[in-house]
Order: sequence, then C-alpha cells, then structure tokens
Amino acid sequence: MASNSSFDIVSEIDMQEVDNALNQAVKEITQRYDLKDSHTTCELNKKDKLLTINTKDDYARKQSIDIIQSKFIKRGISIKALKYGEPETSSGGRLKQVINLLSGIEKENAKKITKLIKDLKVKVTAQIMDEKIRVQGPKKDDLQEVMKAVREADFDFPTQFVNFN
Repeated sequence: MASNSSFDIVSEIDMQEVDNALNQAVKEITQRYDLKDSHTTCELNKKDKLLTINTKDDYARKQSIDIIQSKFIKRGISIKALKYGEPETSSGGRLKQVINLLSGIEKENAKKITKLIKDLKVKVTAQIMDEKIRVQGPKKDDLQEVMKAVREADFDFPTQFVNFN
C-alpha cells in the first residue's frame, strides 16, 4: 500500500524581501517631487513585524502606502499580508500609521481553510498545527485539487504551500 503524501499550508512573509521593498519605497518617496517636503519616514520593526509610516499629511500618507504596496508586489510579497491600523496624529501635526505584517495562520482563518477542504469531499485529512495546516492524502491528485481550491478561494490573508511530498 502506498504511503500518504502531504503538504503544509502556511502564511509567511520573507522579512528580507520586506526590508528590500521598503528601502526601494523610501528611495522613491524621497525622490518624488510631490513628496519631497513631506519628510516621510518608514520604519520596519522586524521583531514585532510592524511597519510605521510618519508623514506630514493624509495625501503623503496615501501616496507612501501606494508606493510601498507597489514595491511589495514587484518583490512577490502579497499585500494581503498588510493589516493597516488607524492613522493617528503625532507630534507637530504629523500623521503616523502603523501597519502589521501578518505571518502565520490564525485559528479562525485555519478553521475557514479546513472547512473549505472538508467541503471538497476529497479523501484527504487537514489538521491545524500551530500556525500552519498539514494536509495528507493517499493520492497526489487529491492534494493538488485541494491546492487549487485554496488558491482560488479569496481569503483576506496570503497562503503558500510548502513541504510537498
């Protein structure tokens, strides 16, 4: 009898790519004519996975976010990994916005994925393991069907597939 094949569904971001994308974004922000006087700063806290934007007004904040998103897309980082906090006023009438970088699948989201897999009615098992989901089954075709369904489902968080064997 053949052994089970498996793969993991994860939601991860490469912090080095985030750092590179942010450096490119900051360079563009400082060079853009309409943002030159905004003195916009973008700080990345890799440990807490937080991105902080500090700028002079709402226009510069929106433009900065747009630039950051475009750099993320060019580097293959899903913008679904960005969870925006409310803009708040900081010292000197400036605006500050904190953006959380989502990493790992939360329990509620993991339940959504496992429900989707169960609704497919294929012979696989899905189990939640911390911040990832392990999917096992005897047929690789069934596993690929699950991958296709998860890819096509429009979740509000990024998903990747790893450890396929």
